[in-house]
Amino acid sequence: MSKTTTMTEVGYDAWLRYRRIEPGERRTELDQFDGIVIEGPDEPAAHTAAQELSRGLSQMLGREISIMESAGDRPCFVLGLLGHSPILDEVFSEGKASLQLGAEGYALRYKPDSARFAIGAENASGLLYGVFDLLRRLGTGQSLQGLNISERPVNVLRMVNQWDNMDGSIERGYAGASIFYENHRFTQNLERITDYARLLASTGINAISINNVNVHRVETGLITKEFLPDVAKVAEIFRSYGIKLFLSINYAAPLEIGGLSTADPLVPEVAAWWRERADEIYQAIPDFGGFLVKADSENRPGPFTYGRDHADGANMLAEALEPYGGLVIWRCFVYNCKQDWRDRKTDRARAAYDHFVPLDGRFKENVILQVKNGPIDFQVREPVSPLLGAMPATNQMIEFQITQEYTGQQRHVCYLVPQWKEVLDFDTHLKGEGSTIKRIVDGTLHSSRYSGFAAVSNIGNDANWTGHLLAQANFYGYGRLAWNPDLSAEAIAEEWIKLVFGSDERVNQVILRILMDSWSIYESYTAPLGIGFMVNPNHHYGPNVDGYEYSMWGTYHFADCHGIGVDRTKATGTGYTSQYAEPNQSLYEKLETCPDELLLFFHHVPYTHVLQSGKTVIQHIYDTHFEGVERAEELVELWAGLSGLMEDSLHQQVAERLAEQAEHAKEWRDQINTYFYRKSGINDQQGRRIY
Repeated sequence: MSKTTTMTEVGYDAWLRYRRIEPGERRTELDQFDGIVIEGPDEPAAHTAAQELSRGLSQMLGREISIMESAGDRPCFVLGLLGHSPILDEVFSEGKASLQLGAEGYALRYKPDSARFAIGAENASGLLYGVFDLLRRLGTGQSLQGLNISERPVNVLRMVNQWDNMDGSIERGYAGASIFYENHRFTQNLERITDYARLLASTGINAISINNVNVHRVETGLITKEFLPDVAKVAEIFRSYGIKLFLSINYAAPLEIGGLSTADPLVPEVAAWWRERADEIYQAIPDFGGFLVKADSENRPGPFTYGRDHADGANMLAEALEPYGGLVIWRCFVYNCKQDWRDRKTDRARAAYDHFVPLDGRFKENVILQVKNGPIDFQVREPVSPLLGAMPATNQMIEFQITQEYTGQQRHVCYLVPQWKEVLDFDTHLKGEGSTIKRIVDGTLHSSRYSGFAAVSNIGNDANWTGHLLAQANFYGYGRLAWNPDLSAEAIAEEWIKLVFGSDERVNQVILRILMDSWSIYESYTAPLGIGFMVNPNHHYGPNVDGYEYSMWGTYHFADCHGIGVDRTKATGTGYTSQYAEPNQSLYEKLETCPDELLLFFHHVPYTHVLQSGKTVIQHIYDTHFEGVERAEELVELWAGLSGLMEDSLHQQVAERLAEQAEHAKEWRDQINTYFYRKSGINDQQGRRIY
């Protein structure tokens, strides 16, 4: 898809719009620069950095800012590697050792006396991130005056997982079809993939897996000579933006496409088959990142079939990739998906911890366990997974879900960065106070070699990438948070708003309010007090209180005429609370200290139980669902007030989504309230209409 004014107006350029800077002090400051010079690296990412800077500045200034062969005496932007450029070494006279930029860091410095703006790094990826930082600052209205900063990413691996299938569909995709595949082949529209790489790199993403973790028959062949030339073309695009390409693999591939009679990881022929595949892959893609694996989970094949464990399976693959520096990312989303709903002791929440903690220390160094942020499945509210940090001798990374599977499917607005911030700031106390999740996933708590962030992508081929324009904020926010988990949710939202909608203060404040309120609004009319999964089965959109209550998936609320909730205590329940370190274990174990928002996740209580808020459980359910509808309707009014302050096409597409949300919130309110009124027989204290 080519870049046109029409595409800009529908949101295709997202936060890379590069609005014109109007005449004034900031414009005068930039008008002095003649061009851009690269000093040092002759690498794809370095040339990409210079091209991106030229593109951004040219759009902002309305004139061509070209790439020059040499600086001479002209005012210019200088990009280069420290220690390889006399100009940069003069600007950064303290030397790269003092700057401590690392592999992907960068330094920005403006020296007005020499009319040089310097972007220095230790490698080409750092230059790319430095350029996008500069453009972000200019796009949000900042001045170059006094700019003297150095940055490096907190997390080594900052990854996006595509759940794209080669038939063109996307599992849990809510923004159109795949931009990678159609009709079981790779797309020929490589320009759109390039534009996606730009968006990823601009937020600091450095890794991507390009196919669904549920690997089907055709996708199993991505690791073979039939598809590797196409995979290599895509890898080349991402390489130019500093992004490594990974593939999700089918654990049973030796059986399904390899002509073997087994996929047992301890059988030498199986290990040899994977070594041959690794050799072929790295011949085609020398910087291939590695494999993402979903095994023994939700009917996917894995080592359990042969009486082996996850360490056996992961290590066999890791040995095949090890000579090339490749990684195995092994998902920990493993549980019994054929549970008997009558069984009150088997607990899906316990499963990941129970499966993996006994294996601590057995995984090879190039294996990373990918752990979902919560113990269930990306619900609107659930506790932090106790598996995170519980394996000090094993590499771990956290997995978030940008795509809004259980949070409105990009038909409802739900800004997820505040939720992710709560997870990252959660103190596990595994090594005493200050043992936060963000210190676990950045590798500092346990001195892990590999660690970081992964998230399920929310993009498709819709014109604005994410279906709901405001859902772009989740995509942008994930990248920024993976780069620096200490950024605030408000600061990230403010950046995105200014880059997409411009500098109008009224627009900025209204959209910021909508985003920052959206998670609590969505939670209020959907999931009460930590109970999730009250959704229609399979597609997961819309209310269905008993949709999974008598199913095999282990996602129960146990509501009856007396009460509701899951007893996960050590004393009388499943014992899940014992997976946390103190004081969190006692906090959740005791009814009187368990936070209200998670009460029903950890305890089964009567409807008349009084919360810490002073309300009963049943009245809380009624009140929040009525209030949630009112707040959703208020979003419609707030957005309507922005008409005429942005392009009509942008305003209209969000207005339509917010109107749908407000109407759908009523369906949630009425189904939830009616269900629990009929279960409990307890009237609403305010006498509102419940059917």
